[in-house]
Amino acid sequence: MPAFPALSPRLTGAAILLVSLATGGCVVDGASVRDAAKSAGFGPTEVAAPDFVTQSRRGAKDFLPVGESAPPRETRAKSAAGVKALEAELDASRQRNEARGRDAARVGGAVKPPAPPTLPPAE
Repeated sequence: MPAFPALSPRLTGAAILLVSLATGGCVVDGASVRDAAKSAGFGPTEVAAPDFVTQSRRGAKDFLPVGESAPPRETRAKSAAGVKALEAELDASRQRNEARGRDAARVGGAVKPPAPPTLPPAE
C-alpha cells in the first residue's frame, strides 16, 4: 500500500493554489521572502566595500528632497556679446572644416583606384 493515497487532480490543484496564496499572497516586492531567507542563512553574505570605493563616494545627498531648490550655479550665463562671439567662432570652425572636406574630396577624386588583381587560371 502506498504511503500517500492518490489525490484527485481537483484536490491537488486546490492544495497548490492554497499554498501559493498563503506563501505569496501578501508579497508585493519579495522583500519579506528575501529577508526571511537572509535571516535563515540562505542569502548572500554582505561584503564591506573596499576603502578606495568608500573614499570616492560622494556624501549621502545624491538627490534633492522634494520642495528643496537646487543650489545656485557657480558659472554665470554668457552675455549677448559672449554668445555672438561664440557663434562667430563656431561658424569659422565650420567653414574651416568644410574647406578641408572640399580639399580632401578634390584630392580623393584625382587618385585613380588600383587595378583589380589578376587571378591565375583555374586548373
